[in-house]
Amino acid sequence: MNDCPILPTADKLKKGILLAGGSGTRLHPMTLAVSKQLLPVYDKPMIYYPLTTLMLSGIRDIMIISTPDDLPLFQRLLGDGSQYGVQFTYRVQPSPDGIPQAFLLAADWLDNSPCALVLGDNLIFADHLSTALQDAAQRDEGAVIFSYQVKDPERYGVISFDPMGKLCDIVEKPEKPPSNWAVTGLYFYDKRVLDFSRRLKPSWRNELEITDLNRFYLEDGKLDVVKLGRGCAWLDAGLPESLLEASSFVRTIQARQGLIVGSPGEVAYRMGYITGQQLHDYALKMGKTELGRILLNLVASDLKHGPMS
Repeated sequence: MNDCPILPTADKLKKGILLAGGSGTRLHPMTLAVSKQLLPVYDKPMIYYPLTTLMLSGIRDIMIISTPDDLPLFQRLLGDGSQYGVQFTYRVQPSPDGIPQAFLLAADWLDNSPCALVLGDNLIFADHLSTALQDAAQRDEGAVIFSYQVKDPERYGVISFDPMGKLCDIVEKPEKPPSNWAVTGLYFYDKRVLDFSRRLKPSWRNELEITDLNRFYLEDGKLDVVKLGRGCAWLDAGLPESLLEASSFVRTIQARQGLIVGSPGEVAYRMGYITGQQLHDYALKMGKTELGRILLNLVASDLKHGPMS
């Protein structure tokens, strides 16, 4: 989600998982009848934001994993992906047994390929974000995680650094955080991710922990971290206050800067996945919405002045 020109798409990493499961208990009663990833973040469903993150990475083969009740709703919303020039595959998560479970559920689809994973309630906004994402996607080996400074690191996996600033450990929800650098819900892994996931043991929470998976790569010396610093925003819209904060953030960026945040149609167009005519047709389906108007203006401006470079 940014306004910079998009790089050529990555060709080494072609698959991405969007994990949109869970019961959303921290958002009850709003999520008693609907998945939290379908709740609105200003003018779009929450799932649009992590979806555009994967698309900006150059990934066009995407698996969406959710609960048996919610998966048909995502299929209704997103379809097969053709309107965005991508391909969606859907898979049920019978029970929420930890983030790495996604790789086990997708084992046959992964087919020994590298993979990215993004959590369905994560919103990342940064200038030149596509550059960082595509750099991570094109790594030949190892894993890449993204970190962000927060005021409440005890809620997250937390990174610690040695005196030289090198990553040395990751601790899950520590009582005494070694730093305020939290691990975001965006991960890039090489083809060993499935093998490592199969070796994981459930934690005291009876879940497979993403921190334990990351530690396999750390112990192998193949885990890199990208710090999202000043000028970046990471929002985990899993609490009522953070959901409101995310909506306010998107509204402010779109109103003040005239940028579009979290639109799969816009990203697909800028990435070259769809044509201007396809974006025009997509925008018309939105009727008289502000987002539809902005997308139509984008196409009209490009036809008049040429695509943004």
